[in-house]
Amino acid sequence: MNSLRNTNCFFFTALLVSVFTLSAFAADAPGPSPDPDGKLADMSKPVQVYILMGQSNMLGAGKVAGDNEGTLEYAVKTKKKYSYLVDDLGDWTVRNDVRNGRVMGSGTGAMKLFNNEWMTIKGGKIGPEIGIGHYLGNAIDAPVLILKSCIGNRSLGWDLLPPGSERYEVEEIDKKTGETKTFVYAGYKDSPDKWKKGTEPEPIGWYAGMQYDGDVANAKKVLAELDTYYPGAKQYEIAGFFWWQGDKDRYNAAHAERYEQNLVHLIKTLRKDFNAPNAKFVCATLGQTAKGAEGTEGQILEAQLAVDGKSGKYPDFKRNVATVYSRPLCHGGASNSHYNGNAETYMDIGEAMGRAMVNLIETGNSLSR
Repeated sequence: MNSLRNTNCFFFTALLVSVFTLSAFAADAPGPSPDPDGKLADMSKPVQVYILMGQSNMLGAGKVAGDNEGTLEYAVKTKKKYSYLVDDLGDWTVRNDVRNGRVMGSGTGAMKLFNNEWMTIKGGKIGPEIGIGHYLGNAIDAPVLILKSCIGNRSLGWDLLPPGSERYEVEEIDKKTGETKTFVYAGYKDSPDKWKKGTEPEPIGWYAGMQYDGDVANAKKVLAELDTYYPGAKQYEIAGFFWWQGDKDRYNAAHAERYEQNLVHLIKTLRKDFNAPNAKFVCATLGQTAKGAEGTEGQILEAQLAVDGKSGKYPDFKRNVATVYSRPLCHGGASNSHYNGNAETYMDIGEAMGRAMVNLIETGNSLSR
């Protein structure tokens, strides 16, 4: 009997310790992982469309296959992370309420279709769309369409420059002569990207904003054929945008200096072009850049943090724009090396972006009640 009492006492004490531990860390925990329950979306509601834009890391380079550190299979099967991605048989789960669409084109060139299926693990690489899609699907009763329209190696200061962006001048020192010269940097639809002040620009086969125009046009092509990308859907609503970009701009001092202004204009212009003034916007920073960084990387990081609605710098963005600080979620490598293809980087940043969007949605819903 004494032995039984001692055993019960031990388990009761252990339970108290566990509860205390869970309570102590609850505030820092990321929240419950999304769990696909097999339920269909409420098709009486408009499809909630979330458009993903940026450059190569938004495309995704996270390796799926392999029994080694850094692959998705290893993270799920060996490290027991992202349990919602596999079912009881160990097969990849399929969400019946979230569609995954991805299109791509170079500039205003022909659009290519890469994904059009229910959200699951498909192919050899993943991007942040997996974490994003699962969190949104878990939080929203309406049908969800994740629509990715982007391509790699594109800068906000040139390729993705939104309509309405104006020319500006920059003084630069000629590395060969040491002479200071003034250059005019392109505004929207200008070509080339810059030219010496006082001279006539000589256009090339690309213009400022050409990739923006192409990515937006391709997204609109998908939406014009909604039933093809979300079977049975009759109507949609642009509910939000996700943005993960900045790598190319860090190699150009003028573009980095201008990044914040361009990003603010991008948010406003996307909402206008898609007739979605209330659409939420979530931005993720470059994973390798830590707070306090200097140079162009520091400028881009500070610009991305500045647009967060909680920063107070842009009152119009309060409760509708959020920035995910990605440095703690990066498992090695940098944006220019695609984080060495580490799938956990893409999953963790995707989950964080998804949670940020859900928080914006819930905040908006609470205010509208």
